Amino acid sequence: MMTVKVRFAPSPTGKIHVGNVRVAIMNWLFARSQGGIFQLRIDDTDEERSTAEYEQGIRDDLIWLGLGWDETFKQSDRYDRYNEALDKLKADGRLYACYETPDELELKRKIKLGQGKPPVYDRAALELTDEQIAAYEAEGRRPHWRFKLLDEPVSWEDLGRGHTHFEAGHLSDPVLVREDGRFLYTISSVVDDGDHDVTHIIRGEDHVVNTAVQVQLFEALGFKVPGFGHYPLMMGADGKGLSKRLGSLSIEDMRKDKMSAQALVAYLARLGTSTAPTGEDEMQALIDTFDAGAYGRASPRYEPHELETINAKFLHQTPFAHIRETLAEIDSRADNETFWAAVSGNLENLNAVSYWADVCFGEIEPVIADDDKEFLLKAAELLPDGDYDETTWKTWTGAVKDATDRKGKTLFLPLRKALTGKENGPELRDLLPIIGKERASSRLK
Repeated sequence: MMTVKVRFAPSPTGKIHVGNVRVAIMNWLFARSQGGIFQLRIDDTDEERSTAEYEQGIRDDLIWLGLGWDETFKQSDRYDRYNEALDKLKADGRLYACYETPDELELKRKIKLGQGKPPVYDRAALELTDEQIAAYEAEGRRPHWRFKLLDEPVSWEDLGRGHTHFEAGHLSDPVLVREDGRFLYTISSVVDDGDHDVTHIIRGEDHVVNTAVQVQLFEALGFKVPGFGHYPLMMGADGKGLSKRLGSLSIEDMRKDKMSAQALVAYLARLGTSTAPTGEDEMQALIDTFDAGAYGRASPRYEPHELETINAKFLHQTPFAHIRETLAEIDSRADNETFWAAVSGNLENLNAVSYWADVCFGEIEPVIADDDKEFLLKAAELLPDGDYDETTWKTWTGAVKDATDRKGKTLFLPLRKALTGKENGPELRDLLPIIGKERASSRLK
C-alpha cells in the first residue's frame, strides 16, 4: 500500500500566523489519520528576506503546537537539484528564455484584457532570432525562463474543491527562473515534492492556478502527479485576509500570551467544518475523526472570542499533571496542585496565574471601601483558629453574618475585594484554605 506523505512548506520571511498554521494542522492530521509522514520543508529561496530567526521561530511554533515532523530540509540546500531539473526541461524543449521587461509584459497584459482575452503570455520569445537575442543581451538584459505548457486541458479530483478543470489556452507559460537566476516556487516545489514522493498536497485555494501548471511540470520531469486539496483561505474577524506580518495573530505572540496550544489546534482544526470544538477534544480524537472532505467552500472567519471561550474550557478541564510544567515556568508558586484546583475553573487564559499566586501565597493590595472598614475589622476578629479546609468559608461567613446582620452582596463582596483585590474570581471556599488566617487577617485589617 502507498504510504501517505504530506508537507508543510512555510517561508522563513516572517512569523507564521493562524492562517498558516491551519494549513499545517490539516496536513499533520491527514498524515497521522492515514499513518503517514508529515514533512516540514523550509522554502528559503528568497534569501534576501529569509532569516534564521524566522526559521527557528517556525520550528518552535510547530513544536509548541504538538505538530512534530518526520522529515525536514531546506530548499537552499537543493539548488544543484533544481538546476538538474532545468537542464532536463531545456533538453526536452520545455524551457525557453524570454527577454521582456516587467513594463513590456504589463503592457501586453493590458492589451489582452482590453481585447477581452485571457492575459496569457503570447510566446513571442520563441520567435526571437539570434540577432535579436544578441541585441537584448548587449543592452544588458538577462532572460527569465518559462515552462512551455502543452496544448491540453488539465483536471484533477480535488480533496477540497471536487472536480477541478482548466482549459488549454487559459494558462500562461509560468516563469520558473527570474532574470537574476532565482528559482520560483513553481519549479522548486515540484522538484522537492517529486523527489520526496509527496503523495498529497494540501494548501490554500490561492494555489489552484499554480497546481494547474504544476501538474504538467510533474509529468514533464517524470514524477507521479500527487493528489491535491485546496481550501478557502481563512479571513480575519474583520473579513479581510491575514498576513504573516500581523503580530496579534502570530503563533509566537499567542505562545507569549499563554494561549493553550491544545485549544488553538482544536479550534483551527474544526474551523470551516460543521463540528464545533467542545473544549474536550484531545489530539487523538482530532486524528481519529479527521475528514479532508468535511471543510466547506466558504472562507472561514477567525473569531478571537470563540477561541478564548474554547481556551477557557480547555483550561478548566486540564489536569494538574498535564499543565504542571507550564505553571512552573509562569510562576514557581503555581506549581501546586491545590492551587490549580482552586483557580483553574475561573481562568480564561494563563495570564492571570501569577496574580492568583500573589493572592494565595504573596501580597496584594486589598480593595476596601470606607464604609466597609468596621465590618471587615469585625470579620477579622471572627476568623477561626486551626487548620482551614473547604468548610471554613461557610462557617466563618455564617458567624460574620450573625454578628453584623449583613447578608448577600453586602456580606460577600467586601470580603472578596479585601481578600483578593477583585470583585470576582475563584471560589473563596477554595481560596481561603490556601490564603490562610495570617494573610486573610492582615488584608481585612
